Amino acid sequence: MTARGDEILDGADPVWWRRAFGELFGTFLLVLASVGPGVVNQRIGEEAVSRTATVLAPGLMLASIILFMGAISGAHLNPSVTIAFALRRDFPWRRVPGYLAAQFAGAVAAGGLLAGLLGGHGTAGLTVPGPGIGTSLALVWELILTVGLLSAILGTASGAQNVGPLAAIAVGGYLALAGLWASPLTGASMNIARSLGPALVYGQPRAWWAYLLGPLLAVPVAVVVAQLLRGSGGSRTSRRAAQGTVRH
Repeated sequence: MTARGDEILDGADPVWWRRAFGELFGTFLLVLASVGPGVVNQRIGEEAVSRTATVLAPGLMLASIILFMGAISGAHLNPSVTIAFALRRDFPWRRVPGYLAAQFAGAVAAGGLLAGLLGGHGTAGLTVPGPGIGTSLALVWELILTVGLLSAILGTASGAQNVGPLAAIAVGGYLALAGLWASPLTGASMNIARSLGPALVYGQPRAWWAYLLGPLLAVPVAVVVAQLLRGSGGSRTSRRAAQGTVRH
């Protein structure tokens, strides 16, 4: 264990509430950007927001959130990211439940806002398997896509490859590029909270287990890949990237 003040591995984190709120607010914004374009298109008319803009919006939003929120909470915004960081020994397990609760709360809040303002139109932004894509195949695709996303995150956060602000471009860029070609298959969610939060609000968790198990099963795979490519986690640099650097 490192000295207190470098990593937050003890129970006395004076800004824990700030980190948790950062995850809630960041996930709220990310889900708005992910679900919102579909809602707008159904409410106003098809192609009010182009398909390209629809898939680029979450990636650009994620990059922005990483830049302004990364120092506070690490900007996980995704349950799979939090669990992967914990498995890599970059994030304390005792903090995982709080982060997951904040992420799901943010996702549900975003779905609730869209439902409150736009009613049933919010269902347009839910992630569902595309035509000809069964639930099992959707699970496989979500697993593959999430492994790539986690690899980008763990790689840019590692002690040997920490790239600072460029990590936002790498991670946001991956999310956008994956969405460009894979969104017709599954919606390219790669995020349990993003899929299940709005689905719970609307009571339409179609194929929910694919969007739960796919990203979850991707976590150990991505951690093994990171171990093979980057070595063991737990360095001071990667811990600070995963936990944030704000101390008071």
